Amino acid sequence: MTPLLQVRNLRIAFDGKEVVHGVDFDIAAGEKLALVGESGSGKTITALSLLRLVPNAELSGVASLFGPEAPPGERDLLSISERELRGVRGREIAMIFQEPMTALNPLYPVGDQIAEVLELHEAMGRREAQAAAVQLLADTGVPEPARRARSFPHQLSGGQRQRAMIAMALACKPRLLLADEPTTALDVTLRVQILDLLDKLQQQYGMAVLLITHDLNLVRRFADRVAVMEQGRLVEEGAVADVFDAPRHPYTRKLIDSRPTRDVVAVPAADAGRPPVLAARGLRVSYPVPRPGLRGWFGRDSFVAVQGADLAIARGETLGVVGESGSGKSTLALAALGLLPAQGELRIDGRGWTRRTGADRPLRRVVQVVFQDPFSSLSPRLTVEGIVGEGLAVHGQATDAARRERVLAALADVGLTEAQFPSLLQRYPHEFSGGQRQRLAIARALIVDPELLVLDEPTSALDVTIQKQVLGLLQRLQRERGLSYLLITHDVEVIRAMAHRVLVMKDGAVVEQGTVEQVLDAPQHPYTRQLVAAALAE
Repeated sequence: MTPLLQVRNLRIAFDGKEVVHGVDFDIAAGEKLALVGESGSGKTITALSLLRLVPNAELSGVASLFGPEAPPGERDLLSISERELRGVRGREIAMIFQEPMTALNPLYPVGDQIAEVLELHEAMGRREAQAAAVQLLADTGVPEPARRARSFPHQLSGGQRQRAMIAMALACKPRLLLADEPTTALDVTLRVQILDLLDKLQQQYGMAVLLITHDLNLVRRFADRVAVMEQGRLVEEGAVADVFDAPRHPYTRKLIDSRPTRDVVAVPAADAGRPPVLAARGLRVSYPVPRPGLRGWFGRDSFVAVQGADLAIARGETLGVVGESGSGKSTLALAALGLLPAQGELRIDGRGWTRRTGADRPLRRVVQVVFQDPFSSLSPRLTVEGIVGEGLAVHGQATDAARRERVLAALADVGLTEAQFPSLLQRYPHEFSGGQRQRLAIARALIVDPELLVLDEPTSALDVTIQKQVLGLLQRLQRERGLSYLLITHDVEVIRAMAHRVLVMKDGAVVEQGTVEQVLDAPQHPYTRQLVAAALAE
């Protein structure tokens, strides 16, 4: 196959410390190559270095881009001038970033941002570029593209923002697309849609794709070849079928064997006979929204996010709530935590929320939460001791000395000790990896001895190996402490691994619920069948 990009002996260092060690790989024209590995393996920084987008990086080696536009037929991306490189970025090599909400400019409509690329690289006039931007949004499957082109990034759903990012990347019909975790934060059905879209556009434009991901299901479905990175080194490379069916390197085998495994024990008979730790009947949550046009001056309408939900969680049980973005599952979790006003009946440990701080404080010890992204949910200004011990201080439990002992015990429970991390209590969240930060978040929730944990997408931002470790930790803690979990997720595999029962939500309504076997192995509702089919298709 005709070579498009050839990387030889790529080394990346910061302040003399090397983090990528002599990486070699090729991408042929029209080929789909997946670069996989855990966080910190060097895959993203390798891709970014091809366009010299890593500040203060010391680069060496050769990254040859072959093409008809260069007189000698070849350019070294690591040594050409910045001016020449600006002509390559966006026009010949484009990039889809992992999180479109942070990659898109929040101050400009998405149509203007796409049009800007066309004005800079294709010398289009303003009106022509705007019309082309609308067409690109239509090509990527954005509904009502003319209206969405006038929308700001925060006004689009996650899937629409990702499609807008793809439209921007494809504006100049690049020959190589770098896609950095393009589906990580999306629901299972949206992941399949975005994957199918990339596949269709790749064939339509005849471009090559370098896919950076830790999602092995995505690699198996999308890529032609796969290259595996561990700690800055390329440890294995080959056709997807060959690598997945007969991995040669131990690290590759470890990644492939990291699918979540079910380790759920039945709810003890003694607990099954007790009142549920959470019970809701006819639960309804609504938000005020402005009326369109002049009617907005005279009142507001309401948007019903959860409508008439009935559910119960026994002691020692995990109830998994699954659905796409906008289905109401996170709103349900916030209502359970007493953070949103709700109508209907909702009781935690036999008591209801009063929405009065002093009266609700004892109940807040009973139910705790672990959020999706520990980096944003843990205060960057507090040390580990302050973060984990905060609950004890709020609830007036233990003296300072006793509090420190309990903090250390909670950290040891989640696998973090002073032996591993000297001066552990004085460290800050940024000094830990993603999986370690999630363990800190779990320790913070556990230290007040709750009965119910609300787990809001607790592993969606983690690598497959770290995800398996965190799920194993949660399963062990449930067995040892008799904890109940309200597990909010869009990942059907996580539900299979963790839950006793499943509740499926769509457009704010509960469309199906039952045991894991009943709902996932023999789904009755068409929407549930769609979710399960999408998970199997990955």
